Amino acid sequence: MENFLEQAFGKNDVTTPKMRTAVREWFDLYYGAPHPQEDTALRPAALIVGKLCRTVFAEYEARLPADTAPARKASLAALDRVAKTALQYAMIGGECLLKPVPQKTGFAFAALRRDCYVPLARDAHGQLLAVGTMEILSVESRRYALLERRTAGVDGLTIETRLFELNGQTLGRCVPLNTLPACADLVPQLVLPGVPGVGLAVLRMPLVNCVDGSTDAVSIYAPAAALLHALARLEAQLNTEFANGASRVFASEDLLRPDAAGQRALRDDLFVGLPDDPANVGVTVYSPALREQSFLNRKQDLLRGCESLLGLRRGILSEQECSGEARTATEIAAAAADYDVTVRELQGAWAAAADEAMQLCAVLGSLYGNDPHPAAPLTVDWGDGVLYDRARVWQEQQTMVEKGMLRPELALAWYYDLPHETEAELEEIRRRYLPKGGNLNGTDES
Repeated sequence: MENFLEQAFGKNDVTTPKMRTAVREWFDLYYGAPHPQEDTALRPAALIVGKLCRTVFAEYEARLPADTAPARKASLAALDRVAKTALQYAMIGGECLLKPVPQKTGFAFAALRRDCYVPLARDAHGQLLAVGTMEILSVESRRYALLERRTAGVDGLTIETRLFELNGQTLGRCVPLNTLPACADLVPQLVLPGVPGVGLAVLRMPLVNCVDGSTDAVSIYAPAAALLHALARLEAQLNTEFANGASRVFASEDLLRPDAAGQRALRDDLFVGLPDDPANVGVTVYSPALREQSFLNRKQDLLRGCESLLGLRRGILSEQECSGEARTATEIAAAAADYDVTVRELQGAWAAAADEAMQLCAVLGSLYGNDPHPAAPLTVDWGDGVLYDRARVWQEQQTMVEKGMLRPELALAWYYDLPHETEAELEEIRRRYLPKGGNLNGTDES
């Protein structure tokens, strides 16, 4: 894809060779690509991503104001449908792009993982200034490459589109966009005024680059990549240990005869009985002892190292209770706190990307005319965290209201995440949630 984009637009990937190698390594770890002397059946990278994604979205709910236009609510519903996929792509590759796709009303979203686009320019903070994508289309045994280059500008977004008829493994010749019905509505160059950035919402992992020190985002398990490879090698060694532990039969050379296929084996007529004297037995069975416990102990060490590096709760990857390892209450609480912070950082990353996607819907909806409504504030509710019990806090706030230490409107504003800065907003809360002259329990305040 990089070579095709360079030929079409004359632009190169700004990602360093070291980062490109790391991105490929992260996807290989997740998808279990075979490597010499490694057994990839364990798939700890997939376990890490799956566990974190389920925790992040366990109680997720995104809301728009009640008076928001139906088209915008449809866009939010479409965004929620790709939320888990997008977050998993971002955790694997460090970054994922959310592309708004115009519909009759509102927008759908496509999640672009890190190995499916090429950064052509970034600013000093790592934000994309230009990006290239490619889509392969097949029509009547012919293959086409639809190349797109998005460039951010002061006046807005510029989108350049080219269609090439592939010639084997080469880019081939450029053909008009209307060659294919799917591309008939596209234009070679489109300028969208007022669209920020490259017109794509960016979901980035909240980790400092540990590969080459650049501003590129890194995988959620990038700090533990070396340990994940060590686990795969250990798994291969453990498999070899079990294979070598199979029972063996030792026989003298003169007892082995080749069969029709040339394989040397013992003849059936050799097994007719045992002589009285054991010293005359010509076949000896040997079963070597297995050393699996040493390998399993080493595996637990590696898994606990991954948990520590990635800020995961003890026991997510390894065995929660390990004999011979005493842990204090402070250590257990610290591990839970690290995990809580990790989950909250991921939730914050998604909330920022979702808000950016909704802002893009407002801008693009006005340009395309399929959602011509102003931007609406997005509210994201994550429920209780790993260390945070909202039910307990709500009970405390109710007690404070009953004792006259807190106004009921403020407690309800906290519970439902409502605006409460002005008297008009407080009056709206009283009108919607409080009985006339009542408190949180519905009894008369007087």
